[in-house]
Amino acid sequence: MMRIEELDTPALVVDLDKLEANIAKLQSYLSSHGIANRPHIKTHKIPEIAHMQIRAGAIGITCQKLGEAEVMADAGIRDIFIPYNLLGEQKLARLAKLMQRATVSVTADSEVAARGLSEAARMANRQLTVLVEFDAGAHRCGVQSPQEAAALATRIAGLPGLTFGGLMCYPNTPQLDPFVRETRALLEAEGLGVTRVSGGGTACMWQAHTHRELTEHRAGMYVYGDRATVQAGAIRLEACALTVIATVVSRPTADRGILDCGSKTLSSDLLGLQGHGLILEYPEAVICGLSEEHGHVDFSACPKQPAIGERVTVLPNHCCPVSNLFDHVVGIRNGNVELTWRVAARGAVQ
Repeated sequence: MMRIEELDTPALVVDLDKLEANIAKLQSYLSSHGIANRPHIKTHKIPEIAHMQIRAGAIGITCQKLGEAEVMADAGIRDIFIPYNLLGEQKLARLAKLMQRATVSVTADSEVAARGLSEAARMANRQLTVLVEFDAGAHRCGVQSPQEAAALATRIAGLPGLTFGGLMCYPNTPQLDPFVRETRALLEAEGLGVTRVSGGGTACMWQAHTHRELTEHRAGMYVYGDRATVQAGAIRLEACALTVIATVVSRPTADRGILDCGSKTLSSDLLGLQGHGLILEYPEAVICGLSEEHGHVDFSACPKQPAIGERVTVLPNHCCPVSNLFDHVVGIRNGNVELTWRVAARGAVQ
């Protein structure tokens, strides 16, 4: 059996014990509060992990893009939520085909998007559930007021092939509950109910139970953890499952070291953190810069410094783009290589 020390670098590895524990912990929490778990697979993009989440109790999955959903449907997953405005003839035709082999729900925040979804439902000869996305404070997509939400929900309910399915937002914020309550009151007058309220976010996942209107939660990064989720207090450092194994390939000065992982390995996301990742063996070091294939490290604050050829373990700032940069992730248990998973939905951005 191969040991982790034998992997060529840079290597993306996941500790399977930690992965399984992270999946079980969130599922247990949400189930104990009667909140459905619909994990976001854009973090890992791996069907085998999605199946693990469903076996643990998730009701289905969330995909950000049609390409991801198609990969997951190919792998036998049959309940898929796509909380993204799908526009254009090509995407609507693909959505219609996806509806033939999976139970799909989607979102819209405009009548333009809703009309297109109605056309996809016609092509599929299937009824399509559509949730209205509202802006809970992130200032990204979403209708801006309960009045807009109620008007769009009523329009969706009147379009051929569409069923109004509820409300969706990201992330969960204090605005969630009052927005839903006001929208529900407006829709009751139209004879429409709000049976599903879908919220999301890893940083806020342990507060999901404080939102009385929430019926399901979407989290992605919880399976792996990363430096940002540790900073947010959502995951403990020792619970983080995904790391990059790298090699020190140069020590050109007394304080500078170069790793064989750059922007094509760690991504350039800083997320307000200092440096481009945490070197677990040298926590005082700062990955101060990235070129494509080189990680530039300042070791000046370290009482002990690495030698050329030494291997180090890097906790990424943001696990989602790092996962998307690798073809495969290696699963380890007790330092032994147990399996290799293909990142099957890698690059599925359409």
